[in-house]
Amino acid sequence: NKENDIKSISMSDMPELADEIRHFLVNSVAKTGGHLASNLGAVELTMALHLVMNLPEDKIIFDVGHQSYTHKILTGRKSDFYKLRQFGGISGFPKSAESPCDAFNTGHSTTSISAALGMAKARDIQGGNEKICAVIGDGSMTGGMFFEALDQIAELHSSILIILNDNEMSISQNVGGISTNLSRFRVGKSYNELKSNVEKSLLDIPSVGEKVAKGIKRSKDSIKNFLVPGTGTIFGDMGITYVGPIDGHDVAEMKDIFEDAFRLNRPVIVHVKTVKGKGYKIAERYPEHFHGVGPFDPETGKALKPKCIISYTDIFSHKLLAIGARNEKVVAITAAMSRGTGVRAFQKAYPNRTFDVGIAEQHAVTFAAGLAKGGLIPVVAIYSSFLQRAYDQVLHDVCLQKLHVIFMIDRSGIVGEDGETHMGIYDTAYLRSIPGLTVIAPKGAKDLEAAMDYAIAADGPVAIKYPKGEAYSGLDEKNLQYISGKAEVINFSSQVGEIQNKTLAIIAVGSMVRTGVAVRDKLKAELGYEPELISLRFINPLDTDRIRETFEQFDYVALLEESVKRGSVGEAVAYEIREKSVQMLHYCIGTETVQHGSVARLKAELGLDVDSIYEDIFKHIKL
Repeated sequence: NKENDIKSISMSDMPELADEIRHFLVNSVAKTGGHLASNLGAVELTMALHLVMNLPEDKIIFDVGHQSYTHKILTGRKSDFYKLRQFGGISGFPKSAESPCDAFNTGHSTTSISAALGMAKARDIQGGNEKICAVIGDGSMTGGMFFEALDQIAELHSSILIILNDNEMSISQNVGGISTNLSRFRVGKSYNELKSNVEKSLLDIPSVGEKVAKGIKRSKDSIKNFLVPGTGTIFGDMGITYVGPIDGHDVAEMKDIFEDAFRLNRPVIVHVKTVKGKGYKIAERYPEHFHGVGPFDPETGKALKPKCIISYTDIFSHKLLAIGARNEKVVAITAAMSRGTGVRAFQKAYPNRTFDVGIAEQHAVTFAAGLAKGGLIPVVAIYSSFLQRAYDQVLHDVCLQKLHVIFMIDRSGIVGEDGETHMGIYDTAYLRSIPGLTVIAPKGAKDLEAAMDYAIAADGPVAIKYPKGEAYSGLDEKNLQYISGKAEVINFSSQVGEIQNKTLAIIAVGSMVRTGVAVRDKLKAELGYEPELISLRFINPLDTDRIRETFEQFDYVALLEESVKRGSVGEAVAYEIREKSVQMLHYCIGTETVQHGSVARLKAELGLDVDSIYEDIFKHIKL
C-alpha cells in the first residue's frame, strides 16, 4: 500500500488488480463525488507506468490531473479516499504537498508537457538520470501550450516520455497485431542500434554515403507511414518519435513499450487508446455525465440528491437563448465547456452562431475580438479560473480597442471541492485592473438577466461574474433598471428621507448580497433597527458617489465580498474614503489561496458565513 509495491505483483494478476481498483473507485466516488469516467479509463495506463518507473525519484506529470486517482491509490493513499475532495482530506488533483509522488500540481489543462520538459532539462543540466513522463489527454491537443511545448521538445532533444491518452474514440483496427508489433519494433533496442550503426557506416563513405543514407531514410519513412498510420504526423515532422496507437488497457504491452521508449534517451510520444468510464457500463455509456459527479447510487448511476435547483448557469443559459432569438448578431463562444458554462442550449438552437474553440482560452478571446470587429456581439462564456489564462487578450485585444465583447464569468468566488486551482477568487483583482472594462456582479437570478440586457445594449466590453450553484431569488427584485456605474440601494434605514439610525450600513458585492440580507435581518432582530443594505452591482467603475455618501452618513460600513483582499473592492473603497473617520469593516478572503472543501465549510473557515459576519459586526458596534 505504498509507492512501487505494484512491482511485487505477478503480471498474471494485473487484470485482477485493475478490476479491484475500478470496483474501489466506483464505490468510493459514489460516496464522495469526484471525477470518475476519466479515472476509470486510465487504470491500466497508470499501472503500467508505475511498473516501469520508481517513485518518487522518477516523475509522472498528469495533465489537468483528474485522471490521477489510480496513481494516488498506488502511492499509499487508498485509505484516504473516504475524504476525497472534502475539507481536510485528499485533493482530487495531484498535490506535491500531499505526497512526494505527485511531481507537479495541476488543475488546468495543457500544462504537463511544458512542466515535464522543464524538469527534464533541469535533470540534464544537473546530471540526473530520473525518468520523466507527461500524461496528456487528446482533448488537450486543442490547447496552444501543447504545441508550444512540442516545438521546444524538438529543439532540446531531452529524454522525455509523453503518453497521449486518447479516450474519445473506441479502439480502432490500428490497435491490433501489426500496429502493436511495429510500434514495439520502432522503440526496440536491436532496431535502434542497427539503424544507428547503419547510418553511421553510410555517412563514413566519401561522396556517396550521405546520399545513400538520405535515400534509405526516405524509403523507410514511406514504408513506415504506410504500415503505421499516424507516424507521418506533426510529431514525426518535429523530430519526435511517435509510437502507436496501442491498447491502453493491456498492462503488459504498455509496460514493454514504455520500457523501450525510456531506453531511447530522446523524446517519445506513445499514443494510447483508452475507453473513458472503462469497467463501469453506465459511465462508458454516458462518459460526459460521469466526468465529474456528486454522490450517486453505484447500482443505477443516479444522483443521490437529484438536481432540482436553478443555478446561475441555468439562468445564463435561458437568457442567452432569449437574447439570441431576438438579436441575430449575438454569437456564443466557449472553450471546451459548452455544457459546464450553459452554452449547450444556444449551441443546439444556433449551431452556426456557436463556437467551441477547444481548450484555448486565449484564442477564444481574440477570436471574439475579431467577431466584434466584424460587427457581431460575441458572448464569451468561461469559468473565472480559466479566464485568467487569457488576461493579456482581454486587455490587449478587446479592451484597449473598446470592442463590444461580453464576458460571462461562471464559477466566480469560492467553488468548493475542486480546490485552489479552480477558485474564482482572483477575478475582481485582475478584472478591475483592465482599463475600459465594465465589470458587473449581479446579486441574484433576475439581476443577472438584467445585467445581460445591459451588456447587450452597451457599446464596449462588459464582464459579468457570478458564482457556482443555486441562483438567489430571495429579494423582491423590482429595481432591475441598470444605470451605468450605479449601485442599487436595496433598503433605506430612513423614513421621509430622514435616517433613523446612523450606526451601520452594509455594502455587498454580487454573491455576498444574499449573505448581507441574512446578516441584516439577524442584526435587525437583535438591535431593533434595520441597517441599510446596498448591492454595489458595478465593481468597475465603482459608484464612488454612493460610497462616499454612505460613509458620510454612517458610523460603520460593512463591506462584504467573495474575493481575495489584495486587489479587492474593499481596497479601492478604502482609498476613496481615506480621509473619512468612519470605520469600515471589510469581510473578504484574507488568505492568498483556498483549499478544497464544501462552499459552506470554506466560508465558515474564512469568516464569510452569516454567523461569523453577524458576530463580528455586532461586537464592533456594541463596543
